[in-house]
Amino acid sequence: DSASNGFSFKGIKDYLDCYRSGKLTPSQVAKNIIAMLEDCDKSTPPLRAIVQWDQEQIMLMAEASTARYRNKCTLSYLDGIPVCVKEEFKVVPYHHRVGTVYLGTEPETEDATVVKKLREAGAIIIGVSNMHELGTGTTGCNPNRYHKIPRNPYKPNHFTGGSSSGSAAAVAAGLCPVAIGTDGGGSVRIPASLCGVVGLKGTFGRISSHGSLPLSYSTVSVGPICTSVADAAIVYSILAELDPLYPYGLKQPKATLSDMCAPDLKGLKLGVDWTFFKACDAEVLSICEKAVEHLQSLGASVVAVSLPEMEEVRVAHVICILSEMRDFLQPDFNKHYQDMNLDTRANLALASQFTALDYITANRQRTRSMRFLREIFTTVNCILTPAVACTAPRIYESDLLTGSSDLSFTARSMRFMQLGNFTGIPGLVVPIGYSTAGLPISLQVMAKWWDEAVLLRIGLKLEQFRYQTKKPSIYYDILA
Repeated sequence: DSASNGFSFKGIKDYLDCYRSGKLTPSQVAKNIIAMLEDCDKSTPPLRAIVQWDQEQIMLMAEASTARYRNKCTLSYLDGIPVCVKEEFKVVPYHHRVGTVYLGTEPETEDATVVKKLREAGAIIIGVSNMHELGTGTTGCNPNRYHKIPRNPYKPNHFTGGSSSGSAAAVAAGLCPVAIGTDGGGSVRIPASLCGVVGLKGTFGRISSHGSLPLSYSTVSVGPICTSVADAAIVYSILAELDPLYPYGLKQPKATLSDMCAPDLKGLKLGVDWTFFKACDAEVLSICEKAVEHLQSLGASVVAVSLPEMEEVRVAHVICILSEMRDFLQPDFNKHYQDMNLDTRANLALASQFTALDYITANRQRTRSMRFLREIFTTVNCILTPAVACTAPRIYESDLLTGSSDLSFTARSMRFMQLGNFTGIPGLVVPIGYSTAGLPISLQVMAKWWDEAVLLRIGLKLEQFRYQTKKPSIYYDILA
């Protein structure tokens, strides 16, 4: 709990305070959300954060939660908390479209594991959030008829980032304090960064991705997008555990939040590869350097490290993720080519140029990079980088019609993300300030496998660096 001056996002604690004091019930909150969702669809331009929602479903969950508060038998800290889930996951009774016009022709009859967990925790699932088609890009630009372009709540004529675009937009716009996304090349961390909220990519296998479309089986992790680090920790602690239906996570150690609330950062060593760190826009660099100094002032020591072969990592990650997507989507590419967005077609066509030899070589690089990291993590507790090398790009008129394909932005947006996806280490992005144009800038913290607790500990302290939180220009106060 932190006292703040001026604007602050409404988080899980604000909802719980309202419910416990009787000021509002989950049912009243749900009615507010339904009114806001109707408003979002009518506004100019439409926010397009939530692309499928159902009034009856929302009210059913809210009424059940209201009864639990009345009878003092709540299920978890998420009881009555509004949550949205990326369209990549199966959510009953919505269509599992994964950003396309051709998938999910029938309503879903089975929930993904994370959705089951959210329901068991008493959360109110307010709907399914927008995403870049098939997760193939980092802008969030999806011009097809079911999705349209989600808007950045800070500047509606700018992109949200992708591919978990709607999840980040929904949280930043106040529609819900929690959203779930997937991250194969920065897809949770990029939109969270560009929309000025917190994004956590768990260790590969930490949170089950059973029930999501398996686009790339070796790079994708699941994680929450929230308004604060504390909220990310709550959601993480509820979702992170082994799932018999998801073999990649069966060997994981138990998730803990140990030392998360330590008063300072004494004893922690923060690794920075300064050459790599500085590969970003001047405005981003200047604020990220100050944030590192802030962590140092809390007792952490900054250690210069060298992240070897980062260019090889970049190329190898692209080969792995695109080859796996191309393999999984081969039938779709043949059968639904005409139904796909132009940038999706281009990415899958590019992917078809990689050979088996490329894929094998890329995986050898993965083994090397994991070994380098294992050595680095014997000397430091985490690695710091800017989150995204630039701020959110502008949306042009043509993007609304034909989509956007800007490879230089794709490369810059993923620059600091790929290491985490390629090697499976966890990463947390925390907003630390704004550009002169008022667009959010974030810092990223990465740690060794299964050590999300240290990320959350550093993240809590990083939040104190931001002397103010600017109010997004599109913002709904559900609790007002």
